[in-house]
Amino acid sequence: MADDPLTDFVRTLVGSGLPVLVLSPHLDDAVLSCGGLLGWAGRRAPVTVATLFTEAAPPPYTLSARQYLKQTHAGDAEELFAERRAEDRRVLELLEVGARHVGLVDGLFRRLPRVRPGTERLARLLPELAHVYPTYRLHLSRGRVSAHDADTLRAVGETLDALLPARSGGVLLAPLGVGGHADHVLVRTAAERSGRRVVYYSDFPYNQRAAADAGFTRRHRLVARAWERGLDRKAELVREYRTQADALFPGGRVPRAPEVYLVPETEAVPRVPERPRGARVRTRGGTP
Repeated sequence: MADDPLTDFVRTLVGSGLPVLVLSPHLDDAVLSCGGLLGWAGRRAPVTVATLFTEAAPPPYTLSARQYLKQTHAGDAEELFAERRAEDRRVLELLEVGARHVGLVDGLFRRLPRVRPGTERLARLLPELAHVYPTYRLHLSRGRVSAHDADTLRAVGETLDALLPARSGGVLLAPLGVGGHADHVLVRTAAERSGRRVVYYSDFPYNQRAAADAGFTRRHRLVARAWERGLDRKAELVREYRTQADALFPGGRVPRAPEVYLVPETEAVPRVPERPRGARVRTRGGTP
């Protein structure tokens, strides 16, 4: 049976043996959004998943952070993130791809370099005053990167340069930022500014209830393409992220949905149909 057009396109990207770097904001995003493609590409090219925000921070926690810990049945954020890192290493090993945990602090726990003078004591009682994103819904998930995150954006760019040097000629996969989480948008911004060839992946499961940033896709003349290989195995791998799966998928049912990749229309293959509305997905009070 002949391959579908997107498979032919991806084979062109990875078939030469050039490195593929997948930028994953959090410890599950790459597999959630790209697990099917990773299972195929990992056997054909040197693929590395670089997860950027892999650390939490000690208390005091904001209310949004406490709600997230409650959803994941965890009491200590640093212990939870250690478990999440172990989950991610196990899953990526099964996919036969490399894993790099960069060690930046997750947006839900990221603190200001310094609090406003005169508020130090109050910030110990009201941790929101000391955080870059004080709340999840009003700050972290609004689709904007805080001005206080300039150093974080710089660190992501430096990581990208180190892992995929411009002279390598490799391919970069980066999140589209569907759902508006600041960490996802920050990683997308670093990829956009890198000057490299970028394929954007649509952030699952958030693309089941939210649309892509039309301005961004229009500016880069991006068109969507679907990937449907390996979805059964992908659901099994997603459930291996046990600290997150129940919060994301109540009842353990992972919706079967094609992965969606966006490429410049000059490289395009036939269009993917309009996405159907999938099963209802619960929003975590913490990190997508």
